[in-house]
Amino acid sequence: IPLLTSVPVLIAGALIAAFIFIWFFCRIEPGAGEIAVLIRKTGDNLPSGQVIALEETQKGIQLNVLPEGRYFRNPYTWSWKIHRILDVPAGKLAVLTRLFGAELPPGKIIADDSQRGIVQEILRPGKYRINPYAYTVAEFSAINIQPGHVGVVTALTGRDVLNDDLPMAKRNTFMVEDGMKGVAGMLLDPGTHYLNPYIYNTVEVNLQSQPFEMTGKDVISFLTLDGFTVTVEGYIEFAIDRPDAAFLTHRVGDMDDIIKKLILPRARGFSRIEGSKHPAVNFIVGETRQKFQNDLEAHLRSKAKGWGIDIKAVNIRKIIVPDEIASINRARELA
Repeated sequence: IPLLTSVPVLIAGALIAAFIFIWFFCRIEPGAGEIAVLIRKTGDNLPSGQVIALEETQKGIQLNVLPEGRYFRNPYTWSWKIHRILDVPAGKLAVLTRLFGAELPPGKIIADDSQRGIVQEILRPGKYRINPYAYTVAEFSAINIQPGHVGVVTALTGRDVLNDDLPMAKRNTFMVEDGMKGVAGMLLDPGTHYLNPYIYNTVEVNLQSQPFEMTGKDVISFLTLDGFTVTVEGYIEFAIDRPDAAFLTHRVGDMDDIIKKLILPRARGFSRIEGSKHPAVNFIVGETRQKFQNDLEAHLRSKAKGWGIDIKAVNIRKIIVPDEIASINRARELA
């Protein structure tokens, strides 16, 4: 009888012990916003240089993670670690670097699906279950193009334009085709854009009207017909044509380069030629002063069409002539 009464007790004790073992030692329960990374203690050894178990029968860190929920694993076969999920905030993007796979060929920085290295696809704002032992994460700001601007994109990866396999016409060009390294033809419109910064570099270009002040060291000076030095002060208003923004950025440079390499030298060259045709007194009064402004604007506008620049206006505020000429004119007016 004592033996018969002890059997149910033993069964109940075994069930309780089994419940305690399973609940406290086998239970995996990642909470909200968490993942569980499984680590297999038994199985086939990983090949040399491999850090992630790509098959479930292999020993080591498993590639696939467990999302939030409740799971049970044998603690003698498995161990696990709880981690937070990857949360990419608004206005940011994440770039993954794969820590497993085949080595990249020399000269290549972007990995294919089976290779170790930087992953081409980016992660936009949101939550992602990324195994922290299989990938490293780099966070970057998204590209914000302001109204009135465009983004000029330069591809950092692809075939080199100096490659001997390419036709000469493609090598001697400022713009490149898809799949080639260099300034791409596409432009980013105003807004937020998500591009892999390891693959693309973006420069924001202002398409709005830009006033360039011809003052200080940027004044225009020239010799007149009678050998006097005349100085011109004013401003030139211009803007970059949208279709030529990428070409100008690559061939010329930024806004200061456009002014100093294109606009100002042409304005000075025209002024020297036209200024030498008239005596200094003509630039004080009369039609010569207004004609000089109109001709300068027409000259710059015609030249700028081939540069991808739109000359909006040219205004001459002041023409400074030597005092020995100006004083004679003032005396004449006073008399």
